[in-house]
Amino acid sequence: MPAAIQKETHPVNNRNVIRGIVLMLLALGFGLPSIHYSLGSFSRAGPGMFPFLVSCMLFVIGAVTVVQARLVAPVPLGFQLRNIGIILGSLCGFALLSHLINMTVGIVFLVFASGFAANTYSVSRNVKIALVLVAIAFGFQYLLGLNLPLY
Repeated sequence: MPAAIQKETHPVNNRNVIRGIVLMLLALGFGLPSIHYSLGSFSRAGPGMFPFLVSCMLFVIGAVTVVQARLVAPVPLGFQLRNIGIILGSLCGFALLSHLINMTVGIVFLVFASGFAANTYSVSRNVKIALVLVAIAFGFQYLLGLNLPLY
């Protein structure tokens, strides 16, 4: 089909438009409640400042994604229920293992189980991802003082 004659895809069936709208809705879902907390100032931030700023950035990314989706060729939206089930199951397993054993085991399970939703399964990639996520969790525990059950 010539480039000048492109089949128009309905925005509801365009993956990039949906992705941008979902990002904007998530940003609103977390950003609007954060304004009820004290924002403070940049030199002395209040409890609402961080979620508000992150939500603003996420909203801008979502808006740019929607605008960009109108300028490039549409990508059809497709659901793969198998992959959705794998991701939900790995999240439930993470929560269960983090509660029953510890969060390090939960993180490793999450990475390796959710890897089955990818097009290709790579043990070495999963090991690298798991190590980085566990290192981040230990960083949160030691540097930020969060009480995480990592061991």
